[in-house]
Amino acid sequence: MESIWQKTTELPSFPPLEKDIKTDVLVIGGGLAGILTALKLREKGVDCIVVEKDRICQRVTGNTTAKITSQHGFCCSKILKSNGFESAKAYLHANQQAIFEYEKLCRNIDCDFEKKDNFVYATDGMNLIDDELKALWKMGFNAEFQDKLPIPVNQIGAIKFKNQAQFNPLKFVNAIAKDLNIYENTFVKKLDGTSAITEKSKITFKKAVIATHFPIINNHGLFFMKMYQHRSYVIALENAPQINGMYVDEYEKGMSFRNYGNLLLLGGGGHKTGKDGGNWAELRKFANANYPEAKEVAFWATQDCKTLDHIPYIGPYFKDAKNLFVATGFNKWGMTNSMVSAMILSDLITEKENPYAKAFDPSRSILKPQLFVNGFESIKNLLTPTTKRCPHLGCALKWNKAEHTWDCPCHGSRFTDKGKLLENPANDDLK
Repeated sequence: MESIWQKTTELPSFPPLEKDIKTDVLVIGGGLAGILTALKLREKGVDCIVVEKDRICQRVTGNTTAKITSQHGFCCSKILKSNGFESAKAYLHANQQAIFEYEKLCRNIDCDFEKKDNFVYATDGMNLIDDELKALWKMGFNAEFQDKLPIPVNQIGAIKFKNQAQFNPLKFVNAIAKDLNIYENTFVKKLDGTSAITEKSKITFKKAVIATHFPIINNHGLFFMKMYQHRSYVIALENAPQINGMYVDEYEKGMSFRNYGNLLLLGGGGHKTGKDGGNWAELRKFANANYPEAKEVAFWATQDCKTLDHIPYIGPYFKDAKNLFVATGFNKWGMTNSMVSAMILSDLITEKENPYAKAFDPSRSILKPQLFVNGFESIKNLLTPTTKRCPHLGCALKWNKAEHTWDCPCHGSRFTDKGKLLENPANDDLK
C-alpha cells in the first residue's frame, strides 16, 4: 500500500545519529511540520537538527491528498462561535499566509504546484453555508457561493475559495530537506531536562520542538485529553474526469476530490481510529457507480489528530514552558497548518512576536463539549476487558478489519497484527 506520492518520488536518505551532539534547537519528528520548522529556523540563522525515528515524511505527509487551502470545512463559523472573532480571523489569515509561503518556495521547485480553486460543499443544511459565508464576509474574506459542481454528489451548494493550490508533497520535501541537518532511524526514548536520549546517543539542546504528529510526552500539556485521531482513505483512479478544482464535503465522513495529472484522487470512508467506517470499500463502491470506466492504480490511508475547537495546538508545550514547543492537531489540514507551525514556532524560538500565536496557543481553554466526549470514550475503553492493551495509557485495542491492524480508540495508536508500532502516541511495540 503506497500513496501516489510514494510511488512517484524517492526522498533522500539520512544517516542515524550514533554519537553525542549539541544543538541550539532539536526538532523531534520528521514530518512536514518538523521539516518546515527546521527550514524556517535555518533561514533565521539558528543551529537546528531534526531527528526522525523512521524515514522522513512517510506517515501522514506521505499519505495526504496535498491540498494547500485555507478552507478547512466550514470551520470559520465554528471557531467564531467557540473561540471568538479574533481567533477565527487569525486562523483564516494564518492559513492564507501559509499559501503565499508555499507559492514563494515552489517557484523554484519542481513539485507539480498548481493554483486551483477550492470548494466545500454541503448535502443538506443551507443554514450551514449561510453561517460560514457571513463569518467569512465579516472577516473581510472574498468567498463566493457556488450552486453547481462537476462531481457526482447531490449537493445543495458550496463555498468557493479562489487561488488555493495543490502539489506533490514529497517532491516538495525532496527539494527542501536535502540541505537540512536530519537524522533518520533515530528514536528519542526520553527527554531529560535539556537532553534527549536516543538508542545510541545523547542530544543536548537549548530548545526543542515536539512535531511527532501526536505529542509523545504525557505528563505535560494534557494532549491525550485534548485530542482524538481520525482515519481517512484515498484511491487514485485512471480514466476518470478532470474536475478542475479541489472539492470536499463539509460533513466529516463525506467525499473529497482532486486531480493529480491524469488521475482523480477520491477520498472518504473516514472514521474515528478504533471505530468502524466505510474505508476503501465505500470509495470503490462510489467509483464503480459513478466512474465505471475508471481503473484504480493506488490506494492508501492516513491519520489525523482532531482538537477540541478546530484549531491546532502550536506553541509552548505547556503554560510558561520556555524551551519546549509543540505542533499538533491539524484537523485533517496538515499542509497549510504545517507551514503555520513553522511560521509561529520559528518566531517564538527566536523571541519574535507572531500575530497568530495567541489563537493557536496550546494552553487556551479546554472547556469544550468535545473534551467530555473524549473523556467518556477513554473511560469506556479503559474498562473494556481485552487481552490486547495499548502501552500508551492502557486502553483496549480494536481490530481494524480493513487494514489488519490493532487500533486504539482512545488516542489513536496503531500496531501491526504482529504488534509492531505504526502510529503514536504509544512509543513501544505490543508486549
